[in-house]
Amino acid sequence: MPAGSEELTMAREKEIIDACARLYEKLPYAKITIGAISEETSFTRTSVYNYFRTKEEIFLALLEREYEAWTADLTALAGERFPAEEFPARFSEALEKRGRMLKLLSMNLYDMEAGSGMEALVSFKKAYARSIKAVTACLRAHYADVRDEDAQRFVYAFYPFLFGVYPYTRATDKQKEAMDRAGVVYRPLTVREITLSFTEALVADLKRK
Repeated sequence: MPAGSEELTMAREKEIIDACARLYEKLPYAKITIGAISEETSFTRTSVYNYFRTKEEIFLALLEREYEAWTADLTALAGERFPAEEFPARFSEALEKRGRMLKLLSMNLYDMEAGSGMEALVSFKKAYARSIKAVTACLRAHYADVRDEDAQRFVYAFYPFLFGVYPYTRATDKQKEAMDRAGVVYRPLTVREITLSFTEALVADLKRK
């Protein structure tokens, strides 16, 4: 890490992550390089290496930031008061805002983790753990008598589900044509729609206990 104030370091890291996010909106993960990222910043490629060792660490930091934003929304949701019947919809709306997080999870997580150092990986896993705590807090805030095993069951079902949301809601034209030729019925779904139906099923199980 370069010498300088903590504020400067954080500002530089944010600039790099922001540049990565902009490129990811228009380019495939495999085509984004540290050189390309540096061209989107105010400093050189060599300087980028002062803050991140690899491209994967930059992307992992971006994913960490997405998890933190989702966690903030969940924390706010846990503090609100509304009928329990509204929870699946509100919970689904919070996830719908995190399209980039869902794309990174489904498309690039293993590459990011494999190409990152332990310090970066631990930092990301801490953000991941905070999101689980926030989901659990939401359940406890809106459903009475949620046991530890109930919350754990919800988490163990919902977090693997996250990996499939993006592909199911972002089929390409080529994929649609292939499904049509294969006789597969394709129904377009939004993140909110697919998450809502799944969350309703999960909380219905909570209510029966």
